Amino acid sequence: MQRLSHILYHEHDLPGIGFDMSAFIYDYPRPMLTVDAVIFAGEGNECNVALIRRKHDPFAGFWALPGGFVDMSETLEAAATRELHEETGLKNIPLQQFYAFGDLERDPRGRSISIGYWGHLPSCPPLRAADDAAEAAWFPIDRLPQLAFDHDKIILRALRQLKAEKTCAK
Repeated sequence: MQRLSHILYHEHDLPGIGFDMSAFIYDYPRPMLTVDAVIFAGEGNECNVALIRRKHDPFAGFWALPGGFVDMSETLEAAATRELHEETGLKNIPLQQFYAFGDLERDPRGRSISIGYWGHLPSCPPLRAADDAAEAAWFPIDRLPQLAFDHDKIILRALRQLKAEKTCAK
């Protein structure tokens, strides 16, 4: 088996482990792990969702949820918080994990599992696109553009969760 240098971990990569993680490289493929953040703002018929326009392939130019790959040294929630801030400028948003998305063909780069997080704001603060987001904007939940990946499914699942919380529900 060919070992790639980017998957060899050393004790400084994961503080507190205390041993060389490169001894635990396995001969079978593993999926990529990502997070996606669904941020709602507003109430009732004025409910919006924050989206970013992707700078890079796959789906360059398409609208998508803020999100990305989980770093080896961060928790899932920290990854969602980091990606949300990097791509939209939003920070200090309480996030709740709500579902794992693992359809086999959800990402053309390969097998990917995304952990969904959602949050709610009373109104739409300004967004600031950065990192790999070319643009960031709020969209009414009932007038979303065509979305990258399976982000339409992620938003629908998050909306069900939000409605269960009785916020922003029609």
